[in-house]
Amino acid sequence: MISIDWDKLGFDVIPTKSMFKATCNQNGKWEKGSIVPYGNIELSPAANVLNYGQGAFEGVKAFRTSKNNTVLFRVDKNAARMAHSTRRLCIPEMDVDFFIESVIKTVKDNIEYVPPHGKGSLYIRPVVWGTSIGIGVKPATEYTFMIFVTPVGLYFKKGINPLSLKVTDHYHRAAPKGIGNIKAIGNYSASLLPLSEAKDEGFDEVIYLDAANEEYIEEVGSANMFIIKRGIIYTPPLSGSILGGVTRDSVCIVAEKILKIPVKELNINFQDLISADEVFCTGTAVVVSPIGKISFNGLNYKINNNEIGKITKKIRETILAIQNEQLSDAYDWLKYI
Repeated sequence: MISIDWDKLGFDVIPTKSMFKATCNQNGKWEKGSIVPYGNIELSPAANVLNYGQGAFEGVKAFRTSKNNTVLFRVDKNAARMAHSTRRLCIPEMDVDFFIESVIKTVKDNIEYVPPHGKGSLYIRPVVWGTSIGIGVKPATEYTFMIFVTPVGLYFKKGINPLSLKVTDHYHRAAPKGIGNIKAIGNYSASLLPLSEAKDEGFDEVIYLDAANEEYIEEVGSANMFIIKRGIIYTPPLSGSILGGVTRDSVCIVAEKILKIPVKELNINFQDLISADEVFCTGTAVVVSPIGKISFNGLNYKINNNEIGKITKKIRETILAIQNEQLSDAYDWLKYI
């Protein structure tokens, strides 16, 4: 019997019962694998991932719905993105069905850690690393795939209250034609210093500009960006340095197909950003989070009087309603455990 105060969940790691582990050589296929006890792992100091960062990960959530079912949300999209990420990083391409089956096995074995409905979610972290040893710069010869889970609450402690973000032209998140469009582990290390500096100044996150010209908004360190102007939703196009978020795709479909709000992919400059009627960011962890204040070069700008916009709120509520079986799942986004 586990003892967790579901009302006090943050976005931190809570040790669970078990995790999934599988290995694969450079020319092999991902198959088998097994559930093992949750705990530390052992790596050589010469492991490829520790020296050259050859690794990719995903973020998935399992929910206890209003009907007391446990579901995964759009795990097929995460599986497809992991396949893309592994292919780009010279890791044996992750089989989509193997990925999904492994996630389900892990959740089933840790089912008691899925929070009650309305109390949070089970965050699922599939990660694959190059774990063979070597000192030369080349792909690893052996890889390890692991999945661990942890119950979590809201990513931002202020909940759905509007965020305060800082635009930076001192740092870039990703370069054109690089690996900004995949979920590589190394991408996130570049955002640690800018994020730390922003939080020291009282901001919640950082908005990055495109590395080529520093003219257009790209994304937040861990989320995609959207603006709303005169009833139309705009988001930066997936030009190669922006991660194609699962929630980003869900927002576009929900807005256009369910709420009948037009969505356009368009380069967004700073003036577009600060003159928007509403601004929000999206991600598996943050879901749909409104942005109320934006700062750049010492100047501060309020969006929608620092209040949650009506369209932003409706999109968030609609996605959560689908996840929680309070609204029809017209696109088969839920997979039942």
